[in-house]
Amino acid sequence: MLSLITIFGLLGNITTGLVYLAPVKTFWHIVQRGSTEEFESLPYVVKLLNGYMWVYYGVVKPNSILVATVNGFGAVLELVYVIIFLIFAPPRARAITAVLFGVLDVVFPIAAVLITQMSCNREMQITIAGFLSLLFSVLTYGSPLSIMKTVVRTKSVDYMPFLLSFILFINGLTWTVYAVLTRDWFIGIPNGSGFVLGTAQLVLYAMYWKPEKSKRTSSDDGCQTENLIGHSAPLLDKNESRAEA
Repeated sequence: MLSLITIFGLLGNITTGLVYLAPVKTFWHIVQRGSTEEFESLPYVVKLLNGYMWVYYGVVKPNSILVATVNGFGAVLELVYVIIFLIFAPPRARAITAVLFGVLDVVFPIAAVLITQMSCNREMQITIAGFLSLLFSVLTYGSPLSIMKTVVRTKSVDYMPFLLSFILFINGLTWTVYAVLTRDWFIGIPNGSGFVLGTAQLVLYAMYWKPEKSKRTSSDDGCQTENLIGHSAPLLDKNESRAEA
């Protein structure tokens, strides 16, 4: 019989997988138009680093394979997103993205793994990997906060698709329960924050949703991004809200 920890870990893998898949529509839009237009690469570079750190955390911490698997999947997707950006970005944006990718997604994670493996015991490796994962997860929360500010300012939910707000809510709730069951606050803190943000977005949706806008809103589902376990995750990205333009 499956334990509650395994059940919530598997559910979290599903919801986090959906979060990682959220930008697919945006990048399909980029490929079709052959240009990144005004989209920014930094959110995806940071999310790729975040995925790396959660994979490392899931590997070094005993009985955390479910954390490693879903973030391994997410890291592959984020790498694809960054590569697409490098292919279709204008020269200056491509150069900036290449530097960010090299420093944050190549040099930093390799250095972090090598240093902790060579100079730290297992408990310290877990602590450092968990802290870095938590830190980068929290950094991804700027986008959902920005989206919420836009909703309040415009009194419109056009740029905050209900489906993704709901997934953010469920993803945060699932991993928060998992964190409580496993007493893992490196997972609990960022995902608890994601749960609160998801709840706040649903409240805003209830406040500002207008029936005449429902058709536009439903067509935008999939354009906003992500959170992640530890993602969470972080994360709803303002980049995706532009894909409809």
